[in-house]
Amino acid sequence: MEIKTRKEVDREQQREGWVGVSKLLEELEKDLTARAAGPAERKAPSGKEAILEVLGRAADDHKFLARLAENPSKVLREYDLSSEERAALASGDIKKIESWVGKLDKRMATWLWCRLQQESW
Repeated sequence: MEIKTRKEVDREQQREGWVGVSKLLEELEKDLTARAAGPAERKAPSGKEAILEVLGRAADDHKFLARLAENPSKVLREYDLSSEERAALASGDIKKIESWVGKLDKRMATWLWCRLQQESW
């Protein structure tokens, strides 16, 4: 019986098209580390601009959307938002958000609909 090293198994799985969970986690950690340094490098938008940035990023970046779903209060601290704005985004309060930024299209409402679906009734 042939015993393979972890690297050999990884290479074999990669050739076959497998993506290991540990690899995905490593990539996610690198991405989170890189993004943690990002906001300090530029002036963060506030108010309406920050809300639109969060919603746009959630619509376009599945990793950000996953982080937002897991811990919205932590993720939203990266943005210059009032406590009321954070609460509305965290809870998925579409009416309140649209009163601040105007009618949202389907793309921009992605996070809000995801958040509302997470609620248990």
